[in-house]
Amino acid sequence: MIRLGSCILIAALAGAEPARAQEIAVTGQDRPIDADFEEVFRVGAVEGEPWELFASIRKVAFDERGNLYVFDDDSDFVEADLRIVVFDRSGAFVREFGSAGEGPGEFRSPSSYGVMRNGTAIVGDRHHRAYHLFDASGEFLRMVHDRNVSSRGNMTVSSVVTRAIQVDPLGGAVYTVTNPTVGGRDTGTDYRAIRRRAIDSDEIRSEVAVRAWRPPRESQMEAVEVADDFADDFAELITGDDGKPIDLHAVFSGMTRTPTFEPKVLFGLLPDGAIVYSDSSAYALRIAPPGADGPARTITRPLEPRRVTEEIQAEHKRKIEERRAARTPTASDRRIAEMRASLGMPEEPERRPTISVAEAPFYPVLPVIQRISTTWEGRIWVMRQGEEILEDGPIDVLTADGEYMGTYRTGATKMPSAFGPDGLAAFIVRDELGVASVVVRRLPAAVR
Repeated sequence: MIRLGSCILIAALAGAEPARAQEIAVTGQDRPIDADFEEVFRVGAVEGEPWELFASIRKVAFDERGNLYVFDDDSDFVEADLRIVVFDRSGAFVREFGSAGEGPGEFRSPSSYGVMRNGTAIVGDRHHRAYHLFDASGEFLRMVHDRNVSSRGNMTVSSVVTRAIQVDPLGGAVYTVTNPTVGGRDTGTDYRAIRRRAIDSDEIRSEVAVRAWRPPRESQMEAVEVADDFADDFAELITGDDGKPIDLHAVFSGMTRTPTFEPKVLFGLLPDGAIVYSDSSAYALRIAPPGADGPARTITRPLEPRRVTEEIQAEHKRKIEERRAARTPTASDRRIAEMRASLGMPEEPERRPTISVAEAPFYPVLPVIQRISTTWEGRIWVMRQGEEILEDGPIDVLTADGEYMGTYRTGATKMPSAFGPDGLAAFIVRDELGVASVVVRRLPAAVR
């Protein structure tokens, strides 16, 4: 296990708590609640109409009328193939839209997805360095460009639209998390930011909404090394935006690996625009009202993080290898294999890239909280760490005022993939063949 100084270990266990935040302590004793959810409809099939055959569902979301939006992405490294499929609140097919291309409203490298409450669909595109916006009828509205880009070596990359987004319930903006590193390099910022990115004009305007705690690291380590022969071969094939060959040594120089189990910044958005977030290994939910300089309150439970032992490290590595071996090929994988075969290319490359990646260190403790999500009515769903490594744990339901509603035991329900109005909740499910579908259920009033 990575050895950290005593002050770092204390910070890892407790997190950084602003002194002025009101603290609300919730009981440490779980009160079980039943996952008695009414099924409303389900969409997706192995065989059927084209609109119900999903390739790889990236995200689902609802609008204020209860329409379900499915972002179905079958893109590969050759061609973008994203479509947005819309169903009404009874599960009836409404429309689908989205196409590949170079122009406004056409996707080249779709990478982030969201829906505003009024039905405006948002797709972040890495190639265009912009968000594409479509109205509730699927008609293209405009592109919102990212003028702020960063460089990695002599290759320019977008710093914004590639990140996962959450849509502001008040409209006009999306929220993302940014870390104090770019391309694996430390920028010197002493916090991790939750940023509000306004998208109500033709250019993204960004501001820091929350300065989250940054876990300390005792040392940085070189993460990637590139053999000279591969760097030279690669440079002959691909050039950067400036037209010059890409220097892979410059691209990867100084990059570092994030420690395994280092606490992430997890967050959700409440109906009034407040942000609920978790930024440490402890069970601490911080509530930051819109425009506030720091959280107004913190909700805690006396649940201690588990120390990362050598046994936990070994179990983590074993499960990662098992998941890699058991990975089901996607439609994109199959298309790539077919393309290689049609071109007479071998199934495996004759010479694999000689890039070595250093093993990430382990953080000293397991974070108590794995995921946070919020309902349209303002409930906070908190998935805790499971007893088994890399497995889902129990889910707590609380209010933003710190009222504890109860806990779904481990395995009783998955965390919904999206919440909607009137207690609607969507779950992305996959069968034994990896075929994706979406089940929409209605939550009981007590936990909405």
